[in-house]
Amino acid sequence: MTSSEPVISPDFAPFLIQPHFDPRIWGYRDLRPWFDVTAGDEPIGEVWFTGDQCRIASGHHAGKPLGQLFSEAPAELMGSKGHPGSPLLMKIIFAKEKLSVQVHPDDAMAHKYGEPRGKTECWYTLAADPGAAVALGLKPGVSMDEVRAGIHNGTLEDFLNAVPVAKGDMVFVDAGTVHAIWPGAILFETQQYSDTTYRMYDYGRPRELHIEKSLEATKLATRSGKIAAQVLSDRTILIDVEYFRIERIAIEGSRSSSDLRYDGEPPRGLSYLFAAEGSARLVSDAFGPIEIPARNIVLIPAASPEFTVENSGGLDLIRIVPRWPEATA
Repeated sequence: MTSSEPVISPDFAPFLIQPHFDPRIWGYRDLRPWFDVTAGDEPIGEVWFTGDQCRIASGHHAGKPLGQLFSEAPAELMGSKGHPGSPLLMKIIFAKEKLSVQVHPDDAMAHKYGEPRGKTECWYTLAADPGAAVALGLKPGVSMDEVRAGIHNGTLEDFLNAVPVAKGDMVFVDAGTVHAIWPGAILFETQQYSDTTYRMYDYGRPRELHIEKSLEATKLATRSGKIAAQVLSDRTILIDVEYFRIERIAIEGSRSSSDLRYDGEPPRGLSYLFAAEGSARLVSDAFGPIEIPARNIVLIPAASPEFTVENSGGLDLIRIVPRWPEATA
């Protein structure tokens, strides 16, 4: 953990991150109109925004892999509170087919198997067809014996809760929650930075299953579910848990960077701005203007100079702030 406050520097002005298009067998071959991208040999299922392999797309560090900059300048990016490495992975999920039924470990189980952290996540629904739903958690009264039997005889889905989703819904997926993303919705996922997934059932696809670890990770009851938005005078809190806080920020004309911070938030820390719809511009006396197109993300380092956010038209701005549980802070 770093111990000193970062020095404000235009070298650590906000910067855009180039999306990384990740192939998945359950994805799409054409991401238009969301992105002007078509697939090659394999369909695209995920668009990563904060992966270590993602390239910085603007500013002093343009061209550098994001993970490299986190290694080189943790204090400048994260401030005095935080741990080495990117704390959150953010992506958009494009599911043309059902994903596997899966579960993620919590921190304790991840540490047991030599992983740095577990995987708690959430999904913000960018778009949804009528009747769209996700599988989230086990139905009340389901036993572990039934889960194991359902894996082996192909009836596991019968034991899962189907949760309807519509545009604007926020869904919390606590570690230990058995879940599956189904077709019909486009989801913006924020998660602890971990790619540890235990597949329980994969609809006959020829991919590895992790049955014993998935059963070990499974919790019969978790905190998962749809989260009611908390509407405040200056923002809407979509979710606020131990690993991340996510807000919708209304920008009528323009808004200063200091005004983006919520009451009680440290004055210097890492945050991200995601243009879910429309576009934005960041302007400052300390650095040149930064355009944020729709479905793009900008990282705000702890060492960033102050700036102003301008609504360039139709902006739906999502602000993501990493949080560290007190036990590991």
